[in-house]
Amino acid sequence: MTKTTRLSSILLASVMAVSLTACGSGTKETESPAASTDTAAATTNAPAATAAATEKPADEIVKLRIGAQHFDDDTSKPYDYAVAELKKEMPNVELILEPTLQDSGQKIKTQMATGDLPDIIDTSWEIMQIGKKSNNLLTLDDEAETAKFKQDLNNGNEPKLIAPDNHVYGYPYAGIEFIILYYNKKIFADAGVTLPIKTIDQMKDASKKFTAKGIIPLAIFSKEKWIGQALLQGFTTREEPKGFAALNDVTETPASLQLAAKQIEELQAAGLFSKNATNTNYDQASALFYQGKAAMFINGQWEISSSQKNLGDNVDFMNFPAKDEATYESTKFLMNGTGDPSGFSVSSKTAHKEIAVKVAAFMARKYAEYKYTMVGTPIVSIKIDKPVTAQVPAMLTRLATEFIPNVTGYAEVLSSPKVTLAIQDNAQNLLVSGFKTDQFVTNMNKALKDK
Repeated sequence: MTKTTRLSSILLASVMAVSLTACGSGTKETESPAASTDTAAATTNAPAATAAATEKPADEIVKLRIGAQHFDDDTSKPYDYAVAELKKEMPNVELILEPTLQDSGQKIKTQMATGDLPDIIDTSWEIMQIGKKSNNLLTLDDEAETAKFKQDLNNGNEPKLIAPDNHVYGYPYAGIEFIILYYNKKIFADAGVTLPIKTIDQMKDASKKFTAKGIIPLAIFSKEKWIGQALLQGFTTREEPKGFAALNDVTETPASLQLAAKQIEELQAAGLFSKNATNTNYDQASALFYQGKAAMFINGQWEISSSQKNLGDNVDFMNFPAKDEATYESTKFLMNGTGDPSGFSVSSKTAHKEIAVKVAAFMARKYAEYKYTMVGTPIVSIKIDKPVTAQVPAMLTRLATEFIPNVTGYAEVLSSPKVTLAIQDNAQNLLVSGFKTDQFVTNMNKALKDK
């Protein structure tokens, strides 16, 4: 970006006044191996404390393994920025990056099972639950860094730090994130598809028009199961504001989820997804969208910068459609995202607990700082006292002025890891021809009874 601007005072006022109270999966999970493994050095300003914590001389290098996403601008740039800042602050700590994979957390789960978890790991609520149950993650309730984080949280972001069980397992950098549908304006115009799409029937009609022109209607990287889950919750929120949290206290699949599954089954039959959607990763799906081979793309609001960079003024985003226009109008500002905990956690097996906790909190703060100042996103966990220096993408400005001030609710946290896994598996299955809603309901009923 060649131009340096600041968000207008009106924009900042409207954004910072909003209480973000409930993303996507809370956290971004479009993970992919980095092309190379980066390392960076950093140390503490308190040599005596470091020496006590590590039982080593204060000037000796302390190496910490860190698992983090590092594959595109949205993941690699904040990491690199945070590492550079860490090097200034703690020059005797060396971070060894182990990029997390595009595998729905399987690598992390395997590392937990084998006792090979990095000292610091960027986690989701699902991973935190597995980590606490297996005693792989530290509980950070009483840490000094936790007290500081609580003081600096943006309004409404308490659920990002404090888990539903009232414990702290990691330091978040993102605020309440959510999933949206991106679309290519030119492709829509060329196909004669009217905007906005408000109903499922309109989405089916659009799918048929796009496929007739050899265009994939919706690119989705459903090799990662979480994105299919996010798609399903988007439709669910048109009927149930709590989203999947409605499953916490039931033993049978509610009508709202059955309807959402039926809608995806119908959209699949109408050609909304490519035939190999469940074998498509993020890089492949985003390339289809950027290259004009797909009319729409589903991802979190963090995708804004990348899509705008690749498509310029041809890209915008829309709400999830509903069963009819009246439902659409009444639910369009119910956001498909949850305030679930996420961020940098610390392994219970680290040999350098005090330093690892400080570094985890520092990395989270600097990630947030980068995203706020360098990208211009207001959706960060903590208050940032530095000015925005980015040229803010048009979609982000629209999000901050048109959507965030009008949010009527967010989905809530689903508490059962077993049910979460069942939703992920069966949401992915819905994208495959031949998988029916009846099968979805049968599988979900079994999971709900066994949770």
